[in-house]
Amino acid sequence: MGHWICCLCSRDADPLMLLLVLALGCNPSTAATASPSVPHVKPSYSFGRTFLGLDKCNACIGTSICKKFFKEEIRFDTWLSSHLKLPPSSLLSYSGNYTDDAKSWRLVDITRLTSKYQHDRADKRICTSLLKTKTCSLERALRRTQRFQKWLRAKRLTPDLVQGLSSPMLRCPSQRLLDRIVRRYAEVPDAGSIYMDHLTDRDKLRLLYTLAVNSHPILLQIFPDVEGWPFPRYLGSCGRLVVSASTRPLRDFFGAAPEVAADLALQLLAVLRSMASNDLNYFFYFTHVDAGTFGVFSNGHLFIRDASTLGIIDKEEGSQLIDGQQEYKDIFSCLTVDCQSALVSCDSIRDKHSLVMVCQDLLPKLLTGRFLPPVQDRIDAFLQRCARGLGDDRGAGEAMAELAEILKPLRACDSRFAYRYPDCRYSDKY
Repeated sequence: MGHWICCLCSRDADPLMLLLVLALGCNPSTAATASPSVPHVKPSYSFGRTFLGLDKCNACIGTSICKKFFKEEIRFDTWLSSHLKLPPSSLLSYSGNYTDDAKSWRLVDITRLTSKYQHDRADKRICTSLLKTKTCSLERALRRTQRFQKWLRAKRLTPDLVQGLSSPMLRCPSQRLLDRIVRRYAEVPDAGSIYMDHLTDRDKLRLLYTLAVNSHPILLQIFPDVEGWPFPRYLGSCGRLVVSASTRPLRDFFGAAPEVAADLALQLLAVLRSMASNDLNYFFYFTHVDAGTFGVFSNGHLFIRDASTLGIIDKEEGSQLIDGQQEYKDIFSCLTVDCQSALVSCDSIRDKHSLVMVCQDLLPKLLTGRFLPPVQDRIDAFLQRCARGLGDDRGAGEAMAELAEILKPLRACDSRFAYRYPDCRYSDKY
């Protein structure tokens, strides 16, 4: 009887309910308790254009990874809380999570190229100096500049187009380096060309703006980690935020165990060697180092975390600008630094330049008081001599080899050093 009543009642029922009843075999007790599943409503994450910096485009870095933010495939760590609030926009960097399949997540760093305060001050400077107003369309103002008008007419990125920019990477530019920037600029479809025909006006402004503010993301793009360069992987940009693979800053390891400190110090020396001598004949040097310049991946591998203070000298072509040309200044020269700041002469850089800086600021914090005498005494004596500029005619290569020989026996071979384990058990290299 129950079966008959169920089927009878279903004659005038909604078609969707009829299908449900039939699927349940017209069992009255089941039909009474079953109901169509309610679609899962995902929490709504509110991205202000201001937070991302999209309201400032095309005076921004790029938009290549914006979809991942809006599809929730990039999440800030604070999104894992019950409140699902975005972090403060005043921070310089954020820890985040990134996915390609919505199942597996990996840590990423989400960073601003400069603080929001500096960005806001630079935006105000653009409006007041170019249009004599407190607020304006940044894009319209920058498009009117003489420099950008030259960029619009240019077929190729040449040294005169970047002269006077504050980025250390562009203080001694070669045509070969500038061609590499255009050919590998990742915010546009890859054309593999040294000519800027594939760049729209919008693309040219974004590239110029990035080079003027901070060349860090450009270095990650043109010297990628997959080719063996010691930089974290560039994943993309959205507005004024840059997303790259996550590393822990070196400062987190200043109190590490002696074998960890020795391993990181050896990796530091290896990075400096590769920056000074590589197959492409580029000489990289630091204009500044601190505890956040280098970072360490979860597998123990050390990388350059912040490339903004890296200068490049082309040992193959040399600089295409003479020092007089470097003094050219305009609004793009002053976005993040004082326009009156002096530029380092290309001819003043020596091969031990970066090593001395690392000896002064980083290695003592890693290595001082970690080991037993007489090893510690030898390390301390080297660091003191190195911090004073080495004080002899030896080059950086010889000096680094001396310290490396002291440190190599102090390393350990176990799973804490996943980047070289278990290879270290079977190779003399380690």
